[in-house]
Amino acid sequence: MVKQLLLPHLQLRRISISAALLAFFLLIAEPAYASSNLTSSVSIGSVQASLEISEPVAAEEEFDPNPSLLELDAIKTVDASAMALVSVAARQVDLARQAEGAKAVAQEIIAAKYTWSAKQFPCLEQLWTKESNWNYKARNRVSGAHGIPQALPATKMEVVGTDWRTNPVTQITWGLKYIKERYNTPCAAWSKFKRSNWY
Repeated sequence: MVKQLLLPHLQLRRISISAALLAFFLLIAEPAYASSNLTSSVSIGSVQASLEISEPVAAEEEFDPNPSLLELDAIKTVDASAMALVSVAARQVDLARQAEGAKAVAQEIIAAKYTWSAKQFPCLEQLWTKESNWNYKARNRVSGAHGIPQALPATKMEVVGTDWRTNPVTQITWGLKYIKERYNTPCAAWSKFKRSNWY
């Protein structure tokens, strides 16, 4: 009898934990774009995951406290995928907190998202060494420029993530996007910096 009463409680607990992990993952992956209709795709190095929520759950629907075995298997799969992505993202952020790690993360992002040749990375390396020495905490006291790419104003980086103050991966992602949109390549941005001491 006690075992029968505990089983639904354990199932509810597992579902609650799964929902909390999924919400945590969504908060990390796309905090600026969270909504009831959400499509989220996250790429971290060679790991990619997609999550699509096309219809919000109606408040009037009854909650079945006894999920089927198929539903429980799906929950386990989501748990494993979400936890793996969170783990990879956390390792990448930790790595990027040091200059050499930040350079390695930048190279990974470039390889995954940009068509720049290998000749472009030395330009990026010199540019961000001059700007911040690859320090995600770097801040220009006069202008307020912040982070590895020295974004000015620093709030520009919110288009990538609201954690731009503390997350070097967010800063690197924004900086590469900025270079692509404004100068097309890191070498063109480096040339501009050498002429005017800013880019």
